[in-house]
Amino acid sequence: MVNVIIADDELPAVEELAFLLGKDARIGTIHRASSGAEVLRTLESHSVDALFLDIHMPSLSGLDIARGVSRFARPPAVVFVTADEDRALEAFELRAVDYLLKPVRLERLAESVRRVCERVDGSTAAPEVITVDQGGVSRMIRRDDVRYVQAQGDYARLHTAEASYLIRIPLNDLERQWADAGFLRTHRSYLVSMDQVRQVRIGAGRASLFVGDAELPVSRRHLPDVREKLEATRLRPSS
Repeated sequence: MVNVIIADDELPAVEELAFLLGKDARIGTIHRASSGAEVLRTLESHSVDALFLDIHMPSLSGLDIARGVSRFARPPAVVFVTADEDRALEAFELRAVDYLLKPVRLERLAESVRRVCERVDGSTAAPEVITVDQGGVSRMIRRDDVRYVQAQGDYARLHTAEASYLIRIPLNDLERQWADAGFLRTHRSYLVSMDQVRQVRIGAGRASLFVGDAELPVSRRHLPDVREKLEATRLRPSS
């Protein structure tokens, strides 16, 4: 059970997030705070595993709190919950576990709780993040949010559940750099996070992987590697 603090200077936002988190069996005690000072007081008197912080609060912002707790011997995991899309770079520099945009979807919140639990258990290090450009604005995304990568000339397009992002790195380079993170080349045009594969179909001389809502081809050249990986993870193909 993970004990958390929710901090937002808008009470309805606190109560809504508390309601959503209360549906998750992994969440224990939920403390509420309407200011940074109240967060710090709560941390002095209670054992807390994670902070769900709004970024914009009077006096002490969510970023200020994250900087402060980073100096703790055992800092709580930090998740930012905000309507501000432009502060993700700072958030991940502070080793945030996640960056949620309002309005918060229940499915996306459950993924944040999973990441918090992994951090609390010590089973994961700080997330690997990638700088992407979107409409002339630099943003940060987590590598483990990337479902698959598609080659586009000298560029690569990173596909997540929410959006896709074009980066100026050839697919061949990403294949080498991300091999240890579970990404496998399945086709000359695709690099796939095998942890994200939900179904495999092999038959009639054609093979494909289902990742999210996308069906991605597997070439004959790469099929042996895909089979080996699937056998290792016990994800059996369907015919």
